Amino acid sequence: MSEVNEKVVIITGASSGLGEATAKMLASKGARLVLAARREERLKKLVEHIKEQGGEAIYRTVDVTYRDQVEALAEAARNEFGRIDVLINNAGLMPLAPLDEVKVDEWDQMIDVNIKGVMYGVGAVLPTMRKQKSGHIINLSSVAGHVVFPGSAVYCATKFAVKAISEGIRQESEGEIRATNISPGAVATELTDHISDKESKEMAEDLYEDAIDSDAIARAITFAIEQPAEVDVNEMIIRPTKQEL
Repeated sequence: MSEVNEKVVIITGASSGLGEATAKMLASKGARLVLAARREERLKKLVEHIKEQGGEAIYRTVDVTYRDQVEALAEAARNEFGRIDVLINNAGLMPLAPLDEVKVDEWDQMIDVNIKGVMYGVGAVLPTMRKQKSGHIINLSSVAGHVVFPGSAVYCATKFAVKAISEGIRQESEGEIRATNISPGAVATELTDHISDKESKEMAEDLYEDAIDSDAIARAITFAIEQPAEVDVNEMIIRPTKQEL
């Protein structure tokens, strides 16, 4: 029987892309899902699809920049399923632009979603995982959390932060909570849709010409969860074979 079976898994940013693909894959292996995103109609359709395939899932409309909404998400998981086994911090934004453009609103947005949203998720599930003496927190960083690209300084800073948070969880886990940092390269998602700077968008679109499917990341996440409790997969970088950076 798969180690995924009957685990209660919270996924943020579940309405599309990596979150949606991961939800479908984990549901097929028997996970009980708590799905979160801002777009309710897409969440409804995803939950309906999972249930039609014989899976278990509920959803909550959540903006991860609001701590009370993230806390309510964790509470919904506990109320529905009695525990929280895995948190997948997937929600993120990538509005790239050179620093000289001084797009402060976009800087704030990335910090709020990519860093504070991750921390709100961690804070919401840690007490439950500590009480259970078990749990697994999976954070979606990026190749941009390992190397800085032109026009991506703030985005890279947020993803370096996610990597640091993941390592901090591991060091403070006391052998109870697993921590996995997943760093995708170019993946076919809506991530480039948020780029308002023309040159940065063209650069990203060139990089994403060889983008791999979201299922590649879903498989990596599933692999990490499937390991026995004493095995913690801490770090994975997954790029298209053709991606140089």
